[in-house]
Amino acid sequence: MPGVPPVRATRPNGKSRLAGDTARQATAPEVKELRSEAAALKEVVAELMLENRLLKKSSFKDGEADE
Repeated sequence: MPGVPPVRATRPNGKSRLAGDTARQATAPEVKELRSEAAALKEVVAELMLENRLLKKSSFKDGEADE
């Protein structure tokens, strides 16, 4: 149609932006928050690994006692 701007020319950019495919620089507060969150998650993983190790050791010892 004459006089109608081509919609398809702008559509791929909009789709990639909505899909999260575009990259942007993080702000300093975002980086600080992400680093803090990563540190907290690492701590949780470490605690869970220790707990898992203790549970495995205790279940192994319990298994030996039954035999």
